[in-house]
Amino acid sequence: MSLQLGQSTPLPQSPEEAVLDRVPNPHPDTHYVARFTCPEFTSICPVTGQPDFGILVIDYVPGPWLVESKSLKLYLGAFRNHGAFHEDCTVSIGRKLAELLDPVWFRIGGYWYPRGGIPIDVFWQHGELPKNVFLPDQGVPPYRGR
Repeated sequence: MSLQLGQSTPLPQSPEEAVLDRVPNPHPDTHYVARFTCPEFTSICPVTGQPDFGILVIDYVPGPWLVESKSLKLYLGAFRNHGAFHEDCTVSIGRKLAELLDPVWFRIGGYWYPRGGIPIDVFWQHGELPKNVFLPDQGVPPYRGR
């Protein structure tokens, strides 16, 4: 298995070019939540070409795999030149990660800053959260001038 970790890796030019790496879950017999927060996510509005900014919170209960964090950082960074609506960015990221990882449970929250005066928050979930798993709130308040 060749990982990007430990190597000089340029930022991919698009999400399609980005490579997501996965590593074996060291505790596949234990249900726990892993969380990634991307507080400075950016993409491009496909209509105006203007930048869109948001906070992504990714929570998952791993199955056999974990996402390797450097590859996730590069994948998410590749969206900065990618034209897509908020809904497409959020759901596409969720689906790609769920397919890669085969998690027990997965959710992504996309908390987008306003464009045209309206913030758009997008949520996508895959699977059922196991009982007795501690799941904190995603910690991003509803829009009040975030």
